[in-house]
Order: sequence, then C-alpha cells, then structure tokens
Amino acid sequence: MQTPIAREIVDQAIEALGISDFGRATIREIVAVAQQSEKASGQEFIKMEMGVPGLPASAYGVQAQVEALQNGIARLYPNINGLDALKNEASRFVKAFVGVDIRPEGCVPVCGSMQGTFASFLTASQTDPKKNTILFIDPGFPVQKQQCLVMGAPCESFDVYAYRGDKLAPKLESYLKKGNIAAIIYSNPNNPAWICLREEELAAIGRLATQYDVIVLEDLAYFAMDFRKNLSRPFEAPYQATVARYTDNYVLLISGSKAFSYAGERIAVSCISDKLYHREYPALTSRYGNGCFGPVFIHRVLYALSSGTSHSAQYALAAMFKAASDGVYDFRSDIAEYGRRAAKLKEIFCRHGFGIVYDKDMEEPIADGFYFTVSWPGMSGKQLARELLYYGVSAIALDSTGSTRQGLRICTSFIRDHQYELLEERMKIFEENHKND
Repeated sequence: MQTPIAREIVDQAIEALGISDFGRATIREIVAVAQQSEKASGQEFIKMEMGVPGLPASAYGVQAQVEALQNGIARLYPNINGLDALKNEASRFVKAFVGVDIRPEGCVPVCGSMQGTFASFLTASQTDPKKNTILFIDPGFPVQKQQCLVMGAPCESFDVYAYRGDKLAPKLESYLKKGNIAAIIYSNPNNPAWICLREEELAAIGRLATQYDVIVLEDLAYFAMDFRKNLSRPFEAPYQATVARYTDNYVLLISGSKAFSYAGERIAVSCISDKLYHREYPALTSRYGNGCFGPVFIHRVLYALSSGTSHSAQYALAAMFKAASDGVYDFRSDIAEYGRRAAKLKEIFCRHGFGIVYDKDMEEPIADGFYFTVSWPGMSGKQLARELLYYGVSAIALDSTGSTRQGLRICTSFIRDHQYELLEERMKIFEENHKND
C-alpha cells in the first residue's frame, strides 16, 4: 500500500537506532526516528511524541531573568535553599491557586520537576529500611520509572482507570498494607490520559498515606490545566485539586515548564509540607547525622545532584509566580490553547476511524488538554506507533506509560495551524489503507 513516507525510510531509521521493541522505545528514540525520516524523505512530520511547550515563554519570566543576568547574577552560586524571593512567592502562589499553606522554607527550587521527583524518590526511599518501593498510580510519565531504575529503587504500579471513585481506596490499600511502599506518585491532570483525580479520590489517597505513613508525590506538571473549571482567579475557589488538604505527608511538584512555557530553563519548585519538612527519621539520622526530611532533601540530596538551581531562572519563576498571584498575569488564558488544539485533533482522528482510549473521566467526557490518547481497532500500541510513522505522524505507545490499554499518547503542543489540514490528508489515506483491517 502507498504511504506518505516510504516504509523503507522509516524502517532504516528504526534499525539504525537499534530499536528492537517499539512498545518500549523511549520518547527521545521516537523523536530521533521522526527526525531522521523527515530529513531522508523531505516530508514534514507531525510531531506528537514530546511533551514540550509550544507557546512563547512568559514575558514576566524572560524580563526578570534578563535583568538578573544583566545585574551580574550569573557569577554567583545560588543558595542551595533557594532564592528568598522565589521561596516567598512560591508559598504565596500555592496559597493563591492551591488554597493550602506551605511555609517558604519548604518551597525548594529544583532543576525542573524531573529533578524534584528524583530527589524525592531518593529521600523518601531512605526514610525507613522496610520501605524502599515507589508506587505509581498509572498511567504516568515513563521517565519517572527510569529514574527508579537508575537509582535502584523498586517500583510497583497499577492503571487507575479501572479503579476510579470508591474503587481507588481498596486498590491502593492492597499495595500499602504490604508495608514496603515509601512513596506514591501520580500526575493530576494525568499524563497521558488527562483524567483528573477528584477531591474524594485525593481524600482517600491522603487518608491512606497517613494511615500507612507513606509520602505522596503530587506531580502538578500541568498545573491548573483542567480547563473545565475556572482555576485562574488567585485566592478564590475553585482551586487546583490536591492531596495536600487530606494529609501532611506530601510534596507538591510545581513546574514552570508547562504553565509558564518556561521548559528550557529547567526550573520548578518542590513544595514540602510543613510537618514533613521538619519530621525526624531515625534512618536519615543514621545515614546523614541529620534526620530531618527537609534539610536532608536540600543539603544532602539536592546538593549532591546539582549544587543548586539556575540562579537567573529562579528570578524568572519568582516573577511569574508574583504576577499570577497579583492577578495581573492570567497564565491560564495562554495555555488554554492546548485545549483548543486537542478538540480539533480529536475530531480529525475520530472522523477517520480512531477511538479515544481514555475517553471518560468517571462519568464525564475526558477534558481537552495537553494530551489525549487514541487507538485503532485490532492494532497494539506499538504497532500503531510504528504504522503512523509511515504517515508522517510520531507518537509514543501507551505501553511505556504503565497503561494496560493499547493505543498512543498524543501531545498537542507542537501542532501548527497548517498541520490540521496535513493531518486530515494523511489520516484519510490511513483510513483508506486500513478500512478492511
């Protein structure tokens, strides 16, 4: 059958990269296949594999960072605890948009949420010799499991889609009662399914985290991106849903990458609850001489990883947090573009025979946002991921996200206006070629 990209071009790129199991291919490997195939074929690829912001960086951040650099900040090492201005504004931002109180001392700058999760995994897994395992409420971000692999921390997981609502607590407890879980991690909104855990589900997670003395790592990479709710008014409900209302055992990971389109500067904050920050763990005392969670996280783990976070980028994030909390910068109005893109892309895929894998958020239709998921009847995720490359479309298989379902994660961030028509043309050919599958 004729395809927009010659099959041998894609096959050669896959072979050259040594990818033997396409279902387990990393995001970067799929990016490389698409780039090589695009170059060899001379045909534009529609890139939907990487969760990279596709909007201009916040002007508030850029201006503040440039001013900091012009004032000579690059010559100075940053304080490992973080810039006071950023810590104060992070604490205020959490109050304004999450509706909870975290003192500035626990709002710690990190080199993106990726470093925040790595440091959190390391610290949490050392708090109790009996608890060394990370529990993933999947589907989730594939690289976080790679972090566990790198540090040698065991991990367990389950696909939450079949355990929403009242089913979540019993499923979660079946893991926690074994006594080996150090931390629970999930993203909310979810990468890649875009489901949003509700307050009653977060209450169950919080209750069980307290009961079994487990730390919850809440990855808010897509902060306030449930576009079904107006989460843009500082210090007014509704707020970003969070487990922080239901337990003291938590770390909130708030990134500048998506909400402020500031991914290139690798800047985020890990917000440690006041009680967890000051909690003493005998196992940490034995290892470090200081058993207090917060200081160990900062002065031992983060110090060993990077000796601090980009000095000028901290000024940028502080300025963006301040402008948002002051109500002069409605960051959600910018990022709402992702929801508009998702609606258009879903319509094209569905009209040409694709299905939405995670189509419901409990009884509601799934929201439009940064990600969504698609499938094709009779194809596994890795088969579909490879097949779409022949049509100049790159995406990752759900296998790599911990999903038990077959399909692909589609990211809306890189889509350009002219590509809707291009996708329409190519999916029409795909439908014709596969209508008798």
